[in-house]
Amino acid sequence: MAEVKPTRTARRGRIFPEIQWTEEQKAQREARREKFYQRCKPIFDKVKSELIETHYNWYIAVEPDSGEYFIDKDLEVVSLQCREKHPSKIHYAFRINETGVCGTI
Repeated sequence: MAEVKPTRTARRGRIFPEIQWTEEQKAQREARREKFYQRCKPIFDKVKSELIETHYNWYIAVEPDSGEYFIDKDLEVVSLQCREKHPSKIHYAFRINETGVCGTI
């Protein structure tokens, strides 16, 4: 007797409706992101010169309120380390190199 397999139909499209942002909301979000970046960048700049020699192209996650930072080769690991220590805080991740970014556009 042949086994009958149920057929599944694949879902198409998004489960959730798209968020419609106004230009003002986009500008406010970008301003908040830039302000947060400006709080994290000095901490990164302070330790970058000593870390660039030993941990080149690793990742660093900075939590600006405490001034703490976490370093690892893997971006996921460094983010988890920061979230474990500061679960309710947002962190910013940099790449330990001359520019602090992962690549170019």
